[in-house]
Amino acid sequence: MARMSTGVFLELLAREAAAVEFEGPLVAARAAGTPAGALAELEDVKLQALRVRALLERRRRREEELSGLYDTASDLAGLRDLDAVLNAIVHRARTLLGADVAYMTLTDRERGDTYMRVTDGSISARFQRLRLGMGVGLGGLVTQTATPYVTANYSQDERFRHTSEIDAGVGEEGLVAILGVPLRLGSHVIGVLFAANRSERPFAREEVSLLISLAAHAAVAIDTARLLAETQVALDELSAANAVIQAHSASVERAAAAHDRMTSVVLRGGGVEDVATAVTEVLDGALVVLDADERRLAVAGGDAGPELDQVAEAVAASRAEGRSVRRGDVWVAAVVAGAENLGALILRPEHPLVDADQQILERAAQVTALVLLFRRTVAEAEGRVRGELLDDLISRPIGDPDALRSRARRLGVDLDAPHVVVAVGEAVNPAHRQRSFSWAVSYAAAHGGLAALQRGRVVLMLPAPDAGPVAREVARDLGRILGAAVTAGGAGPAVGPDGVASAFRDADRAATALVALGRVGDGASTAELGFVGLLLGQDRDVAGFITSTVGAVVDYDTRRGTGLVKTLEAYFGAGCSSARAAETLHVHVNTVTQRLDRIGALLGSDWQRPERALEVQLALRLHRLRGPADEPA
Repeated sequence: MARMSTGVFLELLAREAAAVEFEGPLVAARAAGTPAGALAELEDVKLQALRVRALLERRRRREEELSGLYDTASDLAGLRDLDAVLNAIVHRARTLLGADVAYMTLTDRERGDTYMRVTDGSISARFQRLRLGMGVGLGGLVTQTATPYVTANYSQDERFRHTSEIDAGVGEEGLVAILGVPLRLGSHVIGVLFAANRSERPFAREEVSLLISLAAHAAVAIDTARLLAETQVALDELSAANAVIQAHSASVERAAAAHDRMTSVVLRGGGVEDVATAVTEVLDGALVVLDADERRLAVAGGDAGPELDQVAEAVAASRAEGRSVRRGDVWVAAVVAGAENLGALILRPEHPLVDADQQILERAAQVTALVLLFRRTVAEAEGRVRGELLDDLISRPIGDPDALRSRARRLGVDLDAPHVVVAVGEAVNPAHRQRSFSWAVSYAAAHGGLAALQRGRVVLMLPAPDAGPVAREVARDLGRILGAAVTAGGAGPAVGPDGVASAFRDADRAATALVALGRVGDGASTAELGFVGLLLGQDRDVAGFITSTVGAVVDYDTRRGTGLVKTLEAYFGAGCSSARAAETLHVHVNTVTQRLDRIGALLGSDWQRPERALEVQLALRLHRLRGPADEPA
């Protein structure tokens, strides 16, 4: 019986029968009076066959999706007509997702909205003429956020900004469930690819991924068509000036070689130095690559920079004109990303440049911008990880030192080695804070340390045995970058995760003391300053000093009506003797001991260290001079 039933189901599988047909053998068996045991066995065989059918169906669908993507890639390889390729992509999206309608909108940068480009399965002329503003409707939100969005019922979904025009068009088309994914070209969204149904329907994650893949092909098709159009325009112009083409054939060959070289640099993950080398090998000359601060990032083929005085003016002119500019025998091409100035390429060619050579230089500037942005992205990602580790060392109680050590080792940092902590003072212009932090991240990574932002201060943790020289080096180097005075306080060395937070507090106080002492632009450690500097600065925030030093004790007395402040004063006045302090306060010595334990819990276990004790005494004296209310004994 089992062998016969298996054969029946295999026949059903072989002819790709519908799922309902798999009930036929069971119905026939019941009608024939088959025993219950045999029916159960037949039911098991049926379920196994249905599972095999589902697996085959998934594989068939996957093959269709892959075939669709392959066909789309083939269309791109032989791209001649953009409309035909986009229509094919939209049609495949509708077919592969089993959607009622598929369509594509493109961004109109001049009008700041999007318009319908291609539809498949649409029956409404009004819908086919829709335009969506940025952030309006599902498509406008996808364009604005560069994020896929899906809704099972668009008209009832309050996540989207509904307008009467869009809702009328969608309603006339009868669309209910809509999936939209961005067409991305680099960091820009150039349009949206949609699949929609006229009934409620949840789109599966696999369908979203498939539509994203098709959208990527569509974006490539659009960009390829743009490049082909530009190439066609260039060919038309070149055809009209055939004599000029022949005269400059060598420069065209150089442009092709440069393009291949720079493309290879990007694909293999090369750096700015590789781009500079590729340019000089093609154009014959000396090239210098500068960053936004006019520091040299790379030099190839010799030195092209010393005789160019007005670098900033030339870079500004290149940015304004959108191309390279000539200054004497030197060519300058700005390296920009959007409105951001990333630096410049300075070329001193051995031979006069023609237009194609200038384009090589300009293309090299674009490639350099890509390389710098990628390097920055990698550095920022690593900087965030390093900053989070330093935040955990400074801001949170150390719950698992071994876990912190393990995280640090993955970043190449040994927390059990001596480290100093440097806090950059508040004298840094707030407008420079992000720039300061970016520099600190690079500086710390280069020196095997960490960097973070804490309460508006840039903080670095660096491997070193002495905090003073490191603080002065940070103040000097960062000040040179910002073109402004930078004050830095240092503390340490600290060994182990537990010592970093304490070192940060000391470095923070040292930076504040330097500013109060009028030593803006200097760097020093707590060991070099002492705490007397906290009282010498003009416009000293005495209240802030008291609050940060003994504020927890004062607040505790205020809330609880206790006498912790008087206990501290008596304790220090008695030469740190609990017994003599008890006599002064007329309380039992155990009471003094309990109060001191409470003070330790409020101020930290290191409050009796000489440096902290001096600071606490100064804060108590200032608190008394400012006339606090009498505390209970």
